Amino acid sequence: MAAHDDRQPGGDLMAVTMRDVARAAGVSPKTVSNVMNGYPYIRDETRTRVLAAIDTLGYRMNISARNLKSGRTGVIALAVPELSNPYFAELADEVIEAAGAHGLTVMIETTGADRDRELTALARPRGHLVDGLLYSPLGLGPEDVDELQTSTPIVLLGERIFHGPVDHVMIDNVEGTKAVVRHLLDQGRRRIAVLGIRPGEQVGTAAIRYAAYAETLTQYGVPVPAELAVSGGAWRRSSGAQAIAELLDREAEFDAVFALNDLLALGAVRGLAGRGIRVPEDVAVAGFDNIDESAYSSPTLTTVDAGRVQIARTAVDLLVRRMSGDDSTPEEIVAPYQLHIRESTS
Repeated sequence: MAAHDDRQPGGDLMAVTMRDVARAAGVSPKTVSNVMNGYPYIRDETRTRVLAAIDTLGYRMNISARNLKSGRTGVIALAVPELSNPYFAELADEVIEAAGAHGLTVMIETTGADRDRELTALARPRGHLVDGLLYSPLGLGPEDVDELQTSTPIVLLGERIFHGPVDHVMIDNVEGTKAVVRHLLDQGRRRIAVLGIRPGEQVGTAAIRYAAYAETLTQYGVPVPAELAVSGGAWRRSSGAQAIAELLDREAEFDAVFALNDLLALGAVRGLAGRGIRVPEDVAVAGFDNIDESAYSSPTLTTVDAGRVQIARTAVDLLVRRMSGDDSTPEEIVAPYQLHIRESTS
């Protein structure tokens, strides 16, 4: 059988269109456009399928002549674990605003905190799609540091898992956690349950925050109550309520709850209320992240603001510098935190 050669009369390969990508991915051209423009409300499976089709076909965005001349697309990527978690959705909003100040568009990709998907996000040939990548991995570990050596400029967001070879803007998990636990201790609470631990985790968010919680109790001369550390599964509201139910069902004694994120804390508040336990009179509850909902819950939630706005602006500024050719030593920047004391603890 003769080979089919898709060449135009001039001998050039025919340009791949958005319709070609849509056909390959089994979606509409509008969906392809939404994926490429960072529209957040798209199923992970659909987004992954579209990005895979883009890579396979080698689709290049139809950008302006100025950008074609400079070799820039005017687009950066943001890879986060999920958008159903308000922290990452709100971070994405801040990144989009910060990028807009530089005249950049943001393409968002979710990885599900899955190591294989995070590695795929790094390995994907992005040169024809984006000028840089803001990358928030949860599934990777120090052994994956070599995977960060890509031709696309990268700025890491999140934990201090890696030390180089790229810029890293970090949450101050240790000091932020110590501040909120000190607050609970200063309120006279001594039996502080902790929700959201991940047994066996060594370097992730849960491990870092739990270690800081335990260290603070020890500094106050308070025994670390291993029986009050509950996993509860994914960091969602339902998990917080489930963890509280577990503690109450086994008649554990506690007068405070430190949840490793705000969703767990909000679920804990609801779970306590359902058992007739008052917050904060009987049990104080605090979280971490300062998602928007925390200021409007009932009661309003004491929590740690990890510096989401500063993280987004600093990361975008660093990425723009790297995209402009800055090859100075990679930086590690810790964003400032702020403890918001609200009704759930006082």
